Amino acid sequence: GVMEKLGLGPEVLLQENPRLIYARLTGFGQTGKYAKSAGHDINYLALSGVLSKLGRKDENPYAPVNLLADFAGGGVMCAMGIVTALYERTKSGKGQIIDASMVKGVAYLSSFLWKSQNLGLWNRPRGENLLDSGAPFYETYKTSDGKFMAVGAIEPQFYGQLIKGLGLDSDKLPNQLSFSDWPKMKKKFASIFAQKTQAEWCSIFDSTDACVTPVLSFDDVASHQHNKQRSSFIKNDQEEISPRPAPLLSRTPAVPSFKRDPFIGEHTEEILLEYGFTKEEITKLYSDKVIEFSNPKANL
Repeated sequence: GVMEKLGLGPEVLLQENPRLIYARLTGFGQTGKYAKSAGHDINYLALSGVLSKLGRKDENPYAPVNLLADFAGGGVMCAMGIVTALYERTKSGKGQIIDASMVKGVAYLSSFLWKSQNLGLWNRPRGENLLDSGAPFYETYKTSDGKFMAVGAIEPQFYGQLIKGLGLDSDKLPNQLSFSDWPKMKKKFASIFAQKTQAEWCSIFDSTDACVTPVLSFDDVASHQHNKQRSSFIKNDQEEISPRPAPLLSRTPAVPSFKRDPFIGEHTEEILLEYGFTKEEITKLYSDKVIEFSNPKANL
C-alpha cells in the first residue's frame, strides 16, 4: 500500500500508460492472511515449505543466509516476470501488474523437490538423503589446515574416482548406495580428508572427474586459477572485489562498472532535476520524507 499512499498505485499509472509493466515484489504477496504482515527471508522460506528440507540430521532447519527467498524466489523470479510481461506486450501491446511473492517464488523454485519425491531422493528424514548431507559422497570435509573440500561424486564413475583419490580400495567398501553404511563411510572419508591440506587435495583431484573442489573463501575466490581465467570477479576503483555480471551473453555481454557502489540517495537530486522536477518540488519531497539524500553535495 505504500505506492497507493503516494497516489502512484497501478490503477492510476496504468490509466496514464496502459503499456506499463508494474512489478510488486513483496514477501507474502498482495493477498492472503499474511499479506500485510512483516517478515524476512527466513519467514518466507518457512512458509514455502523449503526451510523444512534444509538442515542436518537431528538439527533444527537452517536458512542459507538470505539468498533463497529474497534474491532467488524474490528478485530473480520478479525479474523473470518482468521479462515475460515485456515479451507478452510485444503481442498484446498491453502492460500488466506482476504480483511477485517471495513465498510463492521460492516454492516454485523448489519444484524439483516436489516432483522428485517419488524418486527416492527425499523419502528419508531431513539430513539423511542423497543431497542434504546424508550421503558421504555429497558432503563437505575439513582439511588439515582448517579449510574444506566439497564432494559431489554422485554417479558411479565419479564415485570411483573419489575412492581412488582417497586411496581406498572399492572392493573392500560397502555399496555406494547402502544407506545404512553412510554414517560409517562419512566418518571414514572425514578422517582421510583431515590428513592433507586443501592445496594437497586440490593437487590430487583437480585433474579428475571425482567432483571434488575446494570450498573457497571470499578472500581466495578471485585468485583461484579457474575464476581468474574466466574473469569471474572484478575490482572497482576502491579495490573492492565483487562478482562480474552473469550470465555471459555472446553478442551483448554486460559491461561492468568499475566505480564504487553509489550511496543510497546519492543521485536522487540530479535524476529528479533531469526528469524536470524543480528544486522546490524536490525540497518538498525531501521534507515529506518521500525521498532521501546521502550526497553531501546536495544543495537544496
